[in-house]
Amino acid sequence: MAEKKKRRVVIALGGNALGKNLPEQMVASHRTAKAICDLIEEGCEVVIAHGNGPQVGMIQNAMNALVRTDPERYITVPLSVCVAMSQGYIGYDLQNAMREEMLDRGIDLGVATVLTQIEVDPSDPAFQHPTKPIGPFLTKEEADKLVRERHYDVVEDSGRGYRRVVASPAPRSIIEIGTIRSLVDTNHVVIACGGGGIPVFRTEGHHLKGAAAVIDKDFAAERLAEEVDADTLIILTAVEKAAIHFGKPDQRNLDSLTVGEAQRYCEEGEFAPGSMLPKVQACMKFAASKPGRTALITLLEKARDGISGKTGTRITA
Repeated sequence: MAEKKKRRVVIALGGNALGKNLPEQMVASHRTAKAICDLIEEGCEVVIAHGNGPQVGMIQNAMNALVRTDPERYITVPLSVCVAMSQGYIGYDLQNAMREEMLDRGIDLGVATVLTQIEVDPSDPAFQHPTKPIGPFLTKEEADKLVRERHYDVVEDSGRGYRRVVASPAPRSIIEIGTIRSLVDTNHVVIACGGGGIPVFRTEGHHLKGAAAVIDKDFAAERLAEEVDADTLIILTAVEKAAIHFGKPDQRNLDSLTVGEAQRYCEEGEFAPGSMLPKVQACMKFAASKPGRTALITLLEKARDGISGKTGTRITA
C-alpha cells in the first residue's frame, strides 16, 4: 500500500508568542515546540515562519544605546541587520527546542533555520507612506535630530512621544526559496522568513541592498506557503477564532469563511488593521492561490484541534 501523502503546513507564529526577553523566549520556545510537534505527529510536514516585534525592538534599542556610548567608534546598525540578528537568535532557541521535543517523542527529523531575505519593490506605494513604528520613544528634540541628520520619518505616538516609522511593503520573492524547498523535500523542519524576512532591493548586478522596512510576517508566511506548495497556512494568534463585532455584546466567532465572505467583512471594517485584518487577508490570498488550499486562524495551544477541524476559523476558496 502506498504511503499516505503528508499534509504540508506553513505555520506563522506571532513574535509575542515567543516572549519579550531572553528568559521568556526560552520558555515560550519549548511551549511552541510542543504544539508544533503535535502537528508533526498528526502527519504534517511543517515549515515555520515567525514574527519578531519584541525581539527586533530589543536589538535595535541595544544597538542604539551602544552608539550613544561612543558615536565616534560605533555607527547606527541598519534595520535590515537587526532583523537578521533576530532571525538568528530566535531560530537558535526555536530549533533547539524543536530538536529536543522531537527526540523526546522519538521523531527523527532534521531542523534548520534559514536566514531569509525577501525582495521588495522600491516603487511599492508603502515607501511613500511609512506607517510601521519601530524603536524607542523619543523627545521632540531627538526626533528632529533624526529627521535632520538621517532623514528618518517620525510621527507623534498617542501623546507618548515620537517614534520612527518605516514602510511595510509587500513581499515579492524569497531569495533563499531554493534552499528552503530542498530542506523541506529532504524531511527537515524549516524555520524561515523570520520577522517577515530581511527586506532587500535588487540593485546593480546581483547585489542585494537592505531596505529600511518591515514586511508583515503574515504576508511573508503566505508567500512562503505558496512557494513551498503548502496545503495549509496556519496563522497562530492570541484568539481561538476570528470574529465579527469583536468586543461587542453581539460578537460572533467565525468557524469558516469563503474568500468572498471574508472580503465582505474586510470591506465592512470588521477586522482591525494591524491586528486581525492582515491575518485574514493573508489567509484569503493563500486560499485563492490554488484549488484545494485552506488557511486557518487559531490559538497556538489549539493547533492540533485546528488542523483536525475541531476549532479555529477556516478560510477556503
